[in-house]
Formats: sequence, C-alpha cells, structure tokens
Amino acid sequence: MSWFLPFPLLSAALLALWLLLNQSLSAGHVILGSVLAVLGSWAMAALRPDKPRVRRPFAALRLLGLVLFDILRSNIAVGRIIVRSREPGANAGFMTIPLDMRSRHGLAVLSIIITSTPGTIWVSYDAAKGTLLLHVLDLIDETVWIETIKYRYERLLMEIFE
Repeated sequence: MSWFLPFPLLSAALLALWLLLNQSLSAGHVILGSVLAVLGSWAMAALRPDKPRVRRPFAALRLLGLVLFDILRSNIAVGRIIVRSREPGANAGFMTIPLDMRSRHGLAVLSIIITSTPGTIWVSYDAAKGTLLLHVLDLIDETVWIETIKYRYERLLMEIFE
C-alpha cells in the first residue's frame, strides 16, 4: 500500500483541507479531493525528503512550551508598539546571527518559530557561513536577540535533531 500512498497522513490532511475549503461532503468533492490528495502524496514522494529523527522528545515538549510563551509575550509587545505609535527608541532593523546548527530539520523548525513570533521575520540563511539574517520590529539590543535565538531555541533544536 505504501507504493500507492507513500504519505498517508499528508493525503488525509490534503483531503480534509479540500473538503473544508469547499464546505461540502458531496461525492464529487470527495472524489476530486481524494485524487488531489493521492497526487500530492506522489509529488512529496518524488521530492524524497529525509525523515527527521527526534532524538529527545521531552526537549521538543520543552521547546513547544517556550515557543508558545514567547509568541504570547511577543503579541503583547507588538500590540504595545502599535498602540503607542512608535515611541522613541523603538527601531526596526536587520541583524545577523551566527548559527552552529546544520540540521535541515532543525533549521526548518527554527524558521517556523521565528516567523511565527510576532515582530520577527526570518529573512535568509547563508549555509556557507552558517549565518541567519533576521528582521526585528523592535531592535534595541542585538546581544539579547542573539542569546535568545542561540541559547533558547538553537540549543534545544540541536538536542532534538542532531
């Protein structure tokens, strides 16, 4: 069965998404959604992604808690910046952060964390230099951001994926 449906969870998610977007459970939508789900699974199999190995699942749970807390805290901080209409000292800016992590899966999760946190955007990653270009809405002290990314996120991601 894996030759026909190499990624069954992806197929199920695509079918569910198709049905939710169309807001219909008619036979036509179920058949069309199923065809698209199977094609999506085959397309993913053609890409041949490496399967991630989670080495420490409890570190992943710790990371999840930290990320949820940081997203909540950042929402409040960005809300204050917007309501106070840019107090003096609130500067947006770009910064470069050196990363030790080389795991593709770890870097992908880090990009999701950074982009999901309000006020920060993952701009680019230079694999040759191992540096991350980051945009921050309220860049006051670069060392605080570097320590946050390296010691709060990267360290845990390295425990999980490397």
